[in-house]
Amino acid sequence: MRRTLALAAALTLAAAAALSGCGDDDTEAAGGGNLRIGYQRFGGLSLVKARGDAPGVTWSLFESGPALTEAIKAGAIDIGQTGEAPPIFAAAAKTPFKIAAVGAPSPKSEAVLVKKSRGFKTFADLKGKTIALNKGSNVHWLLVRLLETSHLTLADVNVKYLKPAEGRPAFDNDQVDAWIIWDPYFALAERADVQILADATGVANNREYILVAQDAADKKTEQIKSFLTTYEKTTAWGIAHPDERAAVLAPELKIDEPTTKRALARAAQPIAPLTDEIGTELQGIADGFTKLELIPGSIDVPALLDKRFTGAAQ
Repeated sequence: MRRTLALAAALTLAAAAALSGCGDDDTEAAGGGNLRIGYQRFGGLSLVKARGDAPGVTWSLFESGPALTEAIKAGAIDIGQTGEAPPIFAAAAKTPFKIAAVGAPSPKSEAVLVKKSRGFKTFADLKGKTIALNKGSNVHWLLVRLLETSHLTLADVNVKYLKPAEGRPAFDNDQVDAWIIWDPYFALAERADVQILADATGVANNREYILVAQDAADKKTEQIKSFLTTYEKTTAWGIAHPDERAAVLAPELKIDEPTTKRALARAAQPIAPLTDEIGTELQGIADGFTKLELIPGSIDVPALLDKRFTGAAQ
């Protein structure tokens, strides 16, 4: 247990340290210079970085999707990778960006974790309990969907918005009843006394989205297309070589290989076509958040899909 906690702490500290250095090259205009890429510690972009497959780009690490979209809004990065909820919250915040690529569904890589000793059997058992999650991340949509399928509402639970670095100790110390989290934090939290109460299977697709700042989409179009082609090839290589992928990513993630393999087996998915159906799927998520008044107003998701990049990452 101590080793797992140490690994989690190392991951959190590494993420915080790298995030504090984000934007060192912010003086570069979107129309010139290297691509500035924001990535999370886990996801397809981290493998591109770890393998050195995109020389000449500038990398900035973020703990979560909402933090990454804030950097897009601030003009600090050109490209970033998030889950399905951050693009919705970013659009609601008037962040100028486009969606350039999308991944296949990964429903098992986010989950509701509880302590086995609590005796919870289903998500409905969390009525009246405290649930921790990162606001505006993929897990926020998972909460909405699980409430819906359990015939509960937001008023039936106490939601505590905590970043991953805050959520883990709150969960470990029983300050919350459940923690909804994604990989690799999910994998790091798995212990003998921890139960997976539910994952996103059947309720949310949990896709990864590649977001591009509007200025970069217009002024670095060919650079972005080239990078997306590299991203697709690297992702395909990783899926075809899971052991080698884990060996490459474990040092980057600062996690042991067995934990890395377990998380990747759930999370790593191929690139999916950026189709109108993707727009419809994401529109449903946006409408869900709007209905619950978690975002102000409605979002026109189809307008966010940038078909200039269709095929570059497929």
